[in-house]
Amino acid sequence: MKHLFSCLKHYRREAVLAPLFKLFEAGMELLVPLVVASIVDDGIANGDKMYLLWACLLLIGLGAAGLGFALTAQYFAAKAAVGTSSELRTRLFCKLQSLSYAQIDELGTSAMITRLTSDCRQVQTGVNMTLRLLLRSPIVVFGAAAMAFVVDGKAALVFVAVIPLLAVAVVAVMAASIPLYKKVQERLDGVQLSVRENLQGVRVIRAFCREEEERAAFTERNASLCREQRRAGRISALTNPLTYVLINLAVIVLVYVGALRVDSGALEQGDVLALYSYLSLILVELVKLANLVFTVSKAISSEKRVEKVLRMEGEPRAYAEDGETDGYALSFSDVSFTYAGGGAPALSHIDVKVKAGETLGIVGGTGAGKTTLIDLIPRFYRASEGAVRVLGKNVDGIDFETLRETVGVVPQKSVLFRGSIRSNLLWGNPNATEERLLSALKIAQAEDVVDAKGGLDGEIAQEGKNLSGGQRQRLSIARALVRDPKILILDDSSSALDYATDARLRAALKMLGRTVVIVSQRTASVRHADQILVLDNGKMAGLGTHEELLSSCPLYREIDASQGGVS
Repeated sequence: MKHLFSCLKHYRREAVLAPLFKLFEAGMELLVPLVVASIVDDGIANGDKMYLLWACLLLIGLGAAGLGFALTAQYFAAKAAVGTSSELRTRLFCKLQSLSYAQIDELGTSAMITRLTSDCRQVQTGVNMTLRLLLRSPIVVFGAAAMAFVVDGKAALVFVAVIPLLAVAVVAVMAASIPLYKKVQERLDGVQLSVRENLQGVRVIRAFCREEEERAAFTERNASLCREQRRAGRISALTNPLTYVLINLAVIVLVYVGALRVDSGALEQGDVLALYSYLSLILVELVKLANLVFTVSKAISSEKRVEKVLRMEGEPRAYAEDGETDGYALSFSDVSFTYAGGGAPALSHIDVKVKAGETLGIVGGTGAGKTTLIDLIPRFYRASEGAVRVLGKNVDGIDFETLRETVGVVPQKSVLFRGSIRSNLLWGNPNATEERLLSALKIAQAEDVVDAKGGLDGEIAQEGKNLSGGQRQRLSIARALVRDPKILILDDSSSALDYATDARLRAALKMLGRTVVIVSQRTASVRHADQILVLDNGKMAGLGTHEELLSSCPLYREIDASQGGVS
C-alpha cells in the first residue's frame, strides 16, 4: 500500500482532522444516555420542570455540536479521499503510459480501464469510510462499555460478555467474504471487456447479424459476475442478523439484571435506560464497523490490483548497448522474436540491411510477421535474439524518446484524436510552423482533405469518424512527416488509397531522400523499392528488387500474380 499512503501523505491535515472531529462527535453521543438518565431519575421523578427544560436544551446542544463535528469530519474525509484517489489515478495513468507494448498486451485494455475507474473509485470509498469510522466505531464501542461501568459495574458485565462474541462474528464473516470480493472484481473485468469489444466492433456485429450471440455471451459473463456478487453478498448479509441476535440476547439479559438491580435499590430506572442506550450504541457501531470492514476489504483488494500495476517497472529508457555499430540507416542482424506466451517464434533469423535514403518494401501473407518486424524498429517490442540497429546504433542502447523522434511510424490502423486537423498534425512536432504543416500535407496528398474541412482548423471527430479511411491514412502520414523523421515507416498505411494517389505519394516520398520502410499487401506499392523483403510465417522467403524476386521467389510471384500482375 506504499503508493496509497504516499498519495494520502499530501492530505495529512485532513487525515488527522477527519477522525479527530469524529471522536468529538462520539464524545457528544456518549454523553446523551447520561443526560437522558438524569431526565428520568431527577427531572421526571421529582417533577422539576426547570430541570427538564435545561436538560432538554443540553440534549439539543449535544445534538447540534455532534452534527457540526460530523459535517466537519465528513468534509475533511471526503477531501482526503477524493484527493488521494485522484492522485492515485493520475499515477496509474502515467504508469500505463510508460509500459511497453508487451506489458500492455499482458494487462489487457479492459483490465486497465477497470483499474482506472472501478478500482480507484473503490479505493476512494475505502479511504473515506476509514477516516470516518476506523477510530470512531471502536471508540464508541469501548467508550459505551466504559460508561456502562460508570453507571453500574455488575450490569456492565453483560457488555464484557457480548463484545468479544460480536467481534468474533464480524471477523469470521470478514475472513469468508474478502476472497469472494476479489473474484467479483475479476468477473467485472470480463464484463467490461465484453462491453468494450461490442462497442468497438458494433458495425461488424450488425453486418454479420451476430447480435443474439453477443447478447448471449454478455448475459453469461454478466450472470457470472452476478453469481459471485450474490455469493459475497450472502456471506456479508450474515453480519446484521448475527450482530442483532447477539445484541438482542444481551438486551434481554441486561433488562433482567437491571430489573433485579432496580428492585434491590442498587440502580435507578434511568440508569437501566442509559445502559440500554449504550448497548444500542454498540449495536449501531458494530453494524457500521462491519460495513466498514467489507468496504475496506473491497478497497484493499482494488488497491492491490492498482499497486500491482504501479509496481511494474515500465519500459526502460534504454538497455545496455552491445557496442557494435554499422554504417547502415537500418539493419536487422539475425533477428528473432517471440511474443510472451506466444509459443512459436513470430520472426526467425531476419537479416536485412538498408542504406540511408533507400526504400525497403515488406510484403507477405496475413500473419507473416510484417507488423511485428517493424514494431522492433522503434522498440515497441524488443528482439528476442539478434540486433536491430538504427543509424548504425543498436536500438536497445538508444533512449526511447530519441529513437522515436528519429523514427516516424504510421500504424496499420490510422488513429486520429478529437480536435482539429492542426492539433492532430502537431502531435508530430508541437513547434511546427504552418508552412511545415502544409508541406507535410502536400507530400501526403492530403491537401484536398484540408480543403474539404475548411482549413487546418477543420474539426476532426473522435477517432476520425467524420473522415473516410483514405483521408485518415493520409492525415496520419502527414502527421508522421511533420516530425521530419530520418526513417519513415508506413505499415500498410496506403491500403485505402487508389493506385494513382498511392503512386503520387510514393513519388513524393522518394523525393524527400529519407529512408522509408513500406509494408503493403500490394506489390504495386513496393515495386520501386530498392529492396523488397518477402516474409512467410515469420521467415525470410526472399530479398531483392522487384525484378529479382519475380525470377527467384515463388511466393512473391504468386502474390504478384494474384493481384493480376498490376505491378
